[in-house]
Amino acid sequence: MVLVDILSTLVGFRTIAGKPNLDLIDWVEAFLQDADFTVTRFLSPCGSKAGLLAKFGGKDGGVLFSAHSDVVPVSGQCWNSDPFTLQHDGDRLIGRGTTDMKGFLACVLAEAQALKAHTPEKPFMVSLSWDEEIGCRGIPHMIDHVIPTLGRPNLVVVGEPTEMQICLGHKGKTAYRAVCHGTTGHSALAPKFLNALHVAADFIVALQKLQQSYASTGVQDLEYAMPYSTLHAGKMQGGVALNMVPERAEIEFEIRHLSADNPNDMIDALRNFAPQNIEIEQVNSYPGFDGNYNDPIWEKLVRSLDPRKPIKVSFGTEAGFFSNLGLRTLVCGPGSMQADGHQPNEGIATAQLEACHRFIQKVML
Repeated sequence: MVLVDILSTLVGFRTIAGKPNLDLIDWVEAFLQDADFTVTRFLSPCGSKAGLLAKFGGKDGGVLFSAHSDVVPVSGQCWNSDPFTLQHDGDRLIGRGTTDMKGFLACVLAEAQALKAHTPEKPFMVSLSWDEEIGCRGIPHMIDHVIPTLGRPNLVVVGEPTEMQICLGHKGKTAYRAVCHGTTGHSALAPKFLNALHVAADFIVALQKLQQSYASTGVQDLEYAMPYSTLHAGKMQGGVALNMVPERAEIEFEIRHLSADNPNDMIDALRNFAPQNIEIEQVNSYPGFDGNYNDPIWEKLVRSLDPRKPIKVSFGTEAGFFSNLGLRTLVCGPGSMQADGHQPNEGIATAQLEACHRFIQKVML
């Protein structure tokens, strides 16, 4: 199969984050096994999703190419065509996941297929996870198996869309739920009761105050578009009826933090700002990524792959999980997250796929 045919097949699998992905995993597993890869599958706790680790050639070292199988939803978006049928539009290919990140996966699979004709000296490895788009929920079930299953790669390439510019940093993220408690009663006597929505509103004000503190006096990294750690309330719900004082409200919020900031310290500070009657629980998290390893050999390798200055990105990836294993890791992949990622009529330029194909071949030299 040629690269575009592989991408067309991948786009056709409706692997919405949080939903089953086994049809795609079955196909990729068979594809890699046909290319003589050794493939190990990892099931999600619910059993309806899976990821895989695969290896071909060599014993030690090599390169691990990391991707995720899921894509963001299309509901509520205005598409000009079926998001799950690859469309050609001049020099662009349109479809959900073309940029984030089935385009990269297609490039990896195309090269994996080509390797069948000649076994490489260094191992060629693939990691494919699930539910990255909802907080990197799949990779924690796989990460401890990477080295026992594949050995220790010399390099991990996480192929998130960077327009093929090497990225060596992103923030960590932790998601929380704040449960705000009040007392209920008839709204005609509202001042006699503690309104949980009012407590929630005060909590959001506290969140804003802490954000202002970090923006004005906190650590800053000017390589990021948003140079400081951020706090953001994304959802709030509560109340039963207009004439009842609500006794419970919930807020979902997140912290995206620089490596210099500890989210636990930020939560402690938030509790000092916030009113009483609030319980804060952590829902999910993924680590930040810092690929500046202060190693001249590493720096030389990075420059040989891309002479441009490495960037840092605002979005999260699975790179921190691999880096925390002690594996040298970088993020580099085709497509533009800003222009196409998560957007209606998501697409990718064929030139980006060609550049990615050349990059993969160069990395394997």
